[in-house]
Amino acid sequence: MTIRQASRTGQPTRGVLEKLSTSLLMMTACGALISIVMVGLCVLVLYQSRQDARDRARDALRDLALIAERDIERNLELYDLSLQAVVDGLQDRDVMALTPRLRRELLFDRAASARFLGAFLVLDESGNVVLDSASDLPRSRNLGDKPWFVIHRVRPEVGLYMSDPYYSRLRGDTPSIALSRRISHPDGSFAGVVMLSVNLEYFHHLFAGLSLGAHGSLSLIGRDGVMVMRQPYDAKIPGRSIQGASTFRHFMAAAEGSFSDTASIDGVDRLYWFRNFPHLPLIIMAAAGEQDIYATWRRRALTIGSLMGLLGSAFIGLSAMLGIQLRQRALAEGELQRLAVTDSLTGLANRHRLGEVLDEEWRRAKCLRRVLSLLFVDIDRFKSYNDLYGHPAGDDVLVHVARCITNGIRRPADTAARYGGEEFVVVLPDTSAAGAAEIAERIRSAIYACGIEHEGSEYGCVTASIGMVSWDPGMNGELNAAIRAADEALYDAKAAGRNRVSAAATSAL
Repeated sequence: MTIRQASRTGQPTRGVLEKLSTSLLMMTACGALISIVMVGLCVLVLYQSRQDARDRARDALRDLALIAERDIERNLELYDLSLQAVVDGLQDRDVMALTPRLRRELLFDRAASARFLGAFLVLDESGNVVLDSASDLPRSRNLGDKPWFVIHRVRPEVGLYMSDPYYSRLRGDTPSIALSRRISHPDGSFAGVVMLSVNLEYFHHLFAGLSLGAHGSLSLIGRDGVMVMRQPYDAKIPGRSIQGASTFRHFMAAAEGSFSDTASIDGVDRLYWFRNFPHLPLIIMAAAGEQDIYATWRRRALTIGSLMGLLGSAFIGLSAMLGIQLRQRALAEGELQRLAVTDSLTGLANRHRLGEVLDEEWRRAKCLRRVLSLLFVDIDRFKSYNDLYGHPAGDDVLVHVARCITNGIRRPADTAARYGGEEFVVVLPDTSAAGAAEIAERIRSAIYACGIEHEGSEYGCVTASIGMVSWDPGMNGELNAAIRAADEALYDAKAAGRNRVSAAATSAL
């Protein structure tokens, strides 16, 4: 805020207000930026925490799947050894020469009594049961149409074969899978099949002991896409094909891996980890529900996010409040500065500020070789006016006169000041004598036109006399001389009858 502008308006300038508003916006913007950075860092940390939760869940799924895989591999390997032992025993003449009971006990080695095992049978090349682990007298059944029998007849190289789940007629429709191996004659021709049925209760029991959360699942799947077992258990699941499911395409695309998908069975979003058995036609799959994986993280994220949001909002609010306080302080300091150089009654520059302006403009005029004009304005018969109407009325006259002076000077460079009492000084930089005379006359006529009653004046109203001086670069003289010349011109105007403008002679400088 410049003093000239303050002296004319009595308020902070638009430019100052704009700067203060800009500072306030910058303060608020900085607070918002810092808050955004803080929230961004919080989001980054929470995102990494989310990824950590996912990684931990993936590791847990892999561990559970590997535990189940190793248990299944170990048990199926033992079952296969039992099948192989029967195949070898059938080719031993001494074993086959034993009584039916001894032969049964030797061949099957009480394997059929193990938990989760069902029928343990030997079938001839026609599919007829010739040996049964459960009885010395084999049951009269022909199972030559079963897939686990047919596969060995047509494909000698199969080795151990694992069937899809089926419901065993021999054990009251118990869901089972069949493990079978080929029996060959000495010449390599097909001699039959040895078959061992495994109750699916084994897989159910194994999976039930592994915790996967409220929405988790653990599945054993054949490589042909047929479900063997799933936890949580549903009797309709074993034997169901999922070849068309998107999850199964993931299983077949790699030996092992992890992915996220929606289950085709129940529509739950899960994180999956799977592995293809290296020596068996099986796939083990462990999955955890997305909502279970992120349940703890969501609660933590909600708490931290809410607190961070509140802190960020509070920080922005405090920044805005600080900006407002700084703005108010700047306005107050500006007002104090204005008051320090402003006459409190008229709002014009005071005498102290006038001295500074005169020194400044005088040096500039001499340096730049420009014209400087001064006007001395004095209210005519002001003491008489105070005596007649009182000092409050006199103060009102001073305010009216100051307004007339302010309205009479229209350039930002012009300065009006109260010199003392009823006297005013107008500094007109770069203004010729003719221009100064025009301004002086405009001020004088404006004061006269106010028509403020003054019985003690010969004009019947308040008037003013004005002394004028213009310093030209071609003249000599100093500032004090110019001031004295203007003051003398003012007295000349009063001596000439008041309510007029009088110019100082150039010889007075």
